Amino acid sequence: MTAGRLTFGYVTNGLINHRLDEAIGLLAENGYDGIALTLDFMHLDPFAAEWRPAASALRKRLAESGLACVVETGSRFVLDPRRKHFPTLLHGGTNGARRLSFLRRAIEIAVVLEAPVVSTWSGALPEDVPPDVARNRLVEALGPLAELAERSGTKIGFEPEPGMFVESIRDLEMLRADLGNPSGLGTTLDIGHCICLEPEPVDACIRRVAETGNLVHVHIEDMRRNVHEHLMFGEGELDLPLALSTLAETGYDGMVAVELSRDAHRAHEVVPGAIRALRAAETGGEGE
Repeated sequence: MTAGRLTFGYVTNGLINHRLDEAIGLLAENGYDGIALTLDFMHLDPFAAEWRPAASALRKRLAESGLACVVETGSRFVLDPRRKHFPTLLHGGTNGARRLSFLRRAIEIAVVLEAPVVSTWSGALPEDVPPDVARNRLVEALGPLAELAERSGTKIGFEPEPGMFVESIRDLEMLRADLGNPSGLGTTLDIGHCICLEPEPVDACIRRVAETGNLVHVHIEDMRRNVHEHLMFGEGELDLPLALSTLAETGYDGMVAVELSRDAHRAHEVVPGAIRALRAAETGGEGE
């Protein structure tokens, strides 16, 4: 990465129609700095018998391509083929244990990939689970998980997400307080989510999280107020130059990963289009 520039990546949930090697080539040839790897069957299956050698080969491929890596755990059906994002830590019992096992495996994979962050979220509150029970389940699971991440040399980047039990920055601050602010638990901040539901403007949201020292990963896309729909830059309400300049001013040095999961069918267009928009916004329209 050139001094003074942000590190731009792309989340592979928006590249599911490309083989992983081809996705890496697409990102590298378009000037991205990194890849946010969503663990899933079509790219790197976390439950495949040969996951470790596959991860080792991927680490070599990424190094050859000059791409940094973070690990994402937002695959829709990796644990249940019939229920999206099921189960979560909020379900408890054997179901919650399945999600926890997946997150532990994600940390193992991150170690092999030399990825500094494993990004995750709470999931939606199940209808039959009271909020206080859900909070206790999160605390009981995330405490040891954050410790494991720290021992492993990585961090959990916990993402507030609209419609989930932990959906706002404030929700995450309260959860962190319940956990005693463990150093292994950071924040993944989605810039579009700030537009969607946060009471403060995007730049204030960035500063609020960055000032805690907990900002470890960033997702970025355009979005509109009160509508949780990930949009290409220019299609929503995001002031992209302001968001990027605020990230730079705070000294953020992690990845800024484009997340356009519903645009995989036109990745050949949005991958180059997104990096052009990001670099133009970063330089005030002056180009590279």
